[in-house]
Amino acid sequence: MTQLFIKKENNARLLLFFAGWGSDDCLFRYPVMPGYDYLLCFDYRSFAFDYSLLDGYKEIRLMAWSMGVWVAACILAGHDYPWKQKLAINGTMFPIHDTLGIPCTIYRETLSHFSPSVLARFRRRMCGSVDMLKIFLAYQPKRSLFDLQEELAVLQKEVEERDVPSFKWDRCIVGMRDLIFPVKNQLQAWKDIDICKRDVAHYNENLFHNLLMGEENAWIKS
Repeated sequence: MTQLFIKKENNARLLLFFAGWGSDDCLFRYPVMPGYDYLLCFDYRSFAFDYSLLDGYKEIRLMAWSMGVWVAACILAGHDYPWKQKLAINGTMFPIHDTLGIPCTIYRETLSHFSPSVLARFRRRMCGSVDMLKIFLAYQPKRSLFDLQEELAVLQKEVEERDVPSFKWDRCIVGMRDLIFPVKNQLQAWKDIDICKRDVAHYNENLFHNLLMGEENAWIKS
């Protein structure tokens, strides 16, 4: 796993963001709220994690997107940190699941037939509109096709071999136009926590920009 400080000013507070599959820092180099350092995690071909990077912070805001929701839960379960809030975005604790995540057949077929055309189709569905796709492509991750397929395979293997992590999220955002994690599956998966419904697709640049800047109506607990 890559852990990269996008902002490191020795602040007492940290914004910790687990991005989704296929991400890198090109996609999420946004300004963040004042008074916070910003640590971005991506590339889940390895689950190795340097916990020392979280030492010393008096407050941590956690946000995770897509497959990063489950990865963050796996990595952080059993570790006690001074959480301000833990926010899941367009993902679930059952990332490959017919009724609670990405349907199993869709995931398997994406992996087995992975190609430039499959990736392009996935990104169109992820963005949900031509305009959002153009924004995404302007900042698209600089990851090779081989890297992305390998990451998909590792994630599938880890999901199959691991138990559901014992990790409690405070709140989730469900994009009501999400075509990657079906909306009905997300709503079914998050019955036990506060759900914030947004009229967005799986990826939405404005949503991430606002969350990283500390949009309070998404961060504050009900």
